[in-house]
Amino acid sequence: MLYISSSQRYFLFRGNCDMRKGIDGLCGMVRNHLQKDPLTGDVFIFLNRTKDKIKLLCWDRDGYALYCKRLERGTFELPKNHSETLSSETLHLIMQGIYLESVKRRKRYEKPEHSFAHC
Repeated sequence: MLYISSSQRYFLFRGNCDMRKGIDGLCGMVRNHLQKDPLTGDVFIFLNRTKDKIKLLCWDRDGYALYCKRLERGTFELPKNHSETLSSETLHLIMQGIYLESVKRRKRYEKPEHSFAHC
């Protein structure tokens, strides 16, 4: 079962991926194209050219986990920005088939990355 958690980081490969690739081939893409270490526990996301297939690769303490999904109808939508990182919320929306441009988020507090909380 796939569990999308905000405690993990999600990296999107923006190119087209050959969905015949298995774990070893995808690990090579993580190292060579994303310049990341696939053993970190981060989730790496790959889509095919027609955007109707997706694979998520993750190291899970004692082995790799590979999640694959093929849509029978429709496509996966990617964010318009060209960032290689996704939030868990955005990945959840992509997997559910929600139009990303129609999502409007209300203002919420976001902790600055390099600030220290005062007690």
